[in-house]
Amino acid sequence: MDTAPGARRPEGAAGTDAEAPGRLGIILRRIWYGVMQLLVEGLCRIAWRVDIVGKENIPKTGAFVLSPVHRSNIDTLLAGCVTRRKMRFMAKDGVWKYKFIGVVLGSLGGFPVHRGMPDREALRTCENALRAGEPVVLFPEGQRQFGPVINELFDGAVFVAACAGVPIVPVGIGGSEWAMRKGDRMIYPVKVCMTIGEPIEVPSSAEGRISRPQIRKATEALQAELQLLFDDAMVRAGREPSGYSGTRGD
Repeated sequence: MDTAPGARRPEGAAGTDAEAPGRLGIILRRIWYGVMQLLVEGLCRIAWRVDIVGKENIPKTGAFVLSPVHRSNIDTLLAGCVTRRKMRFMAKDGVWKYKFIGVVLGSLGGFPVHRGMPDREALRTCENALRAGEPVVLFPEGQRQFGPVINELFDGAVFVAACAGVPIVPVGIGGSEWAMRKGDRMIYPVKVCMTIGEPIEVPSSAEGRISRPQIRKATEALQAELQLLFDDAMVRAGREPSGYSGTRGD
């Protein structure tokens, strides 16, 4: 789902597990998340024959920012396959106009973001989740893009990681654009591969702050790493970056 930082939290958006009504509520939510995660992972492996390379680079404990390449709506589902740990993720706020969907997404760790303007509340939710030890999925390209080149990234992923003092884990996703590209209403069963890079430590001062030049430099480093991972994932998925034609194929 598209992500880019906005506005007031719609009804149905979830907070952290601590907001659940008591211990039983927390346990039930964890069971629900575990079951849904297994179903999503099963769907991804059956529909897109998902191959994940570099799973050992996902931290087993502690918070981190997962920063994948973004070429398809299915990327959010794919991101949930990299670890059994519960992760939080942004989703465009329009999804919450459908109350049932909003409640389900909220229970699975989703929270809304208003696109087109800086969303300070969404960024605060990210920071609070990270400080509570929860991994967060942030697409640094902001919204779904097209083509084999990772263009200039937004600074949000680096900024949030620096404020929370956590690493960024970059992920290249190859093939998802052919599974469901921007504007498509159909999902196609094509091969998809994910290549997970090593965690990137983001510099910050003793006060937990990072200067704008540092943010830009770290974002450029993230962009370069994502390009390498994206190229690798594309090759593994049978989509040579140099031969990118935009046609779907098999």
